[in-house]
Amino acid sequence: MNLEWMAWTPVTAGFFCVIALMLIGMTIWEVVSPCVARRGVLPLTTTRGDRLFIGLLGSAYIHLSWIGLTDFSVWIATVISVCFLIVVMRWG
Repeated sequence: MNLEWMAWTPVTAGFFCVIALMLIGMTIWEVVSPCVARRGVLPLTTTRGDRLFIGLLGSAYIHLSWIGLTDFSVWIATVISVCFLIVVMRWG
């Protein structure tokens, strides 16, 4: 597949494939087991989809902050983001 039109690297393509797989998985999960809105550590009532969106948005901010404020490897920010997403999905 020619991805040069957008100057994609394998890491970038992988990132968007993972996001697409997460959305497909969440859709299947919702069809199999409909979600009930609940209240967790976040200060609002959320569904699974809301928590996924909040987790992905927070992960983007973590990465942007990491790149802008540190000189360390971006992989550390990725590990922090995955942990953040897990916490939000589980207890959010």
